[in-house]
Amino acid sequence: MAKPKIVFFDIDDTLYDQNKTVPDSTAEAIHKLQSKGVITAIATGRAPFMFRKLRQQLTIHTFVSINGSFVVHEDAPVYTNPIQKPLLKLLVSGAEKQGFSLAFVNEETMKMHRTASREAIMGIESLKLPLPFPETDPDFYKEHDVYQGLLFYSEQDNREFLEQTPLNTLRYVRWHECGVDVIPHNGSKAEGIKQLLKILNFTPEDACAFGDGNNDVEMLSYVGTGIAMGNAVEAAKKSADLVTTSVQKDGIYHGLQQIGLL
Repeated sequence: MAKPKIVFFDIDDTLYDQNKTVPDSTAEAIHKLQSKGVITAIATGRAPFMFRKLRQQLTIHTFVSINGSFVVHEDAPVYTNPIQKPLLKLLVSGAEKQGFSLAFVNEETMKMHRTASREAIMGIESLKLPLPFPETDPDFYKEHDVYQGLLFYSEQDNREFLEQTPLNTLRYVRWHECGVDVIPHNGSKAEGIKQLLKILNFTPEDACAFGDGNNDVEMLSYVGTGIAMGNAVEAAKKSADLVTTSVQKDGIYHGLQQIGLL
């Protein structure tokens, strides 16, 4: 197995532990990679404004964010994939009829479309963002590019409207018992990584990725070396080449050791 030239890290439950802090072993591992000339990158469902401090802490300047829809290399955007506005309008209409809360995300901010429901409050608070709760702006999606929606409903709620044309061309990826990411039909971390690798003139075999969630499944199977955290969901483990220890047990450090990068 060739040693990767670039390593992508998911954030929640991968770089971050359950307290939303980076374990010392993880920070050490990343700085060692950087000293060896390996590109360290983030691949996350979060938007750039949500993890500025993390990038500063780890000296990371390349990332695939908003589930592949906003990609940055050396602090400059290199690929964007917004959701089409007619689809956003239909999504708003359906969510309002069902009583679902909806938030819209771009690279700079997140806005609620209407007053937040209990499900929305639970979902957003679970992210433990060092930011005020999103303001309400019903016209935000009309006036700005939107790269992702956050739709708040449980598995038990009726969401048949999402299965009807053309809303069924969007992708819905659950990240919380009350929260689902809404992304373009071709949106995924894997697609964002693909676009970045083209720019770098790298192949998938040149890349490694660490992840734990449902939105990491395609990424872990796409790169040459996919590593699932010990705390990962079963689908992520099945799509990975190997499973390391959990984030609480120095999973990133051990995973990099296993593939000979440390």
